[in-house]
Amino acid sequence: MAELKTQVTKANVNKFLEGIKDEKKRQDCYEILKIMKKATKAEPKMWGTSIVGFGDHHYMYASGREGDWFITGFSPRAQNLTLYMMGGFDSEVLQRLGKYKTGKGCLYINKLADVDLKVLNELITKSVKQSKANAK
Repeated sequence: MAELKTQVTKANVNKFLEGIKDEKKRQDCYEILKIMKKATKAEPKMWGTSIVGFGDHHYMYASGREGDWFITGFSPRAQNLTLYMMGGFDSEVLQRLGKYKTGKGCLYINKLADVDLKVLNELITKSVKQSKANAK
């Protein structure tokens, strides 16, 4: 079975975030960092070269494939801020969020000014709780 390419690394999260050239995107990332750290009560770790992840999530599919990932995380991509939410999205909360797009387990935001931060906090917190509940 193929091993997941993106693995946890020893890279420094703050050094990674300080390397973000766009000052506004860097500030947005620090805000997301605070929200996710509070929601997970976990320290951030670098996953691969560009993902900041929080907590530990072991998954196993019906096919038997399994692996380790994080509970929630984010990556400052060129096009947007990508938030990974293993616990999924509460559709009622999403309706109040603001401007965003979703993919399978991902929330894409151009900038934090496009969304309501209180609602984003609620969405991340609910996703973390759901992910932890599913792991039991």
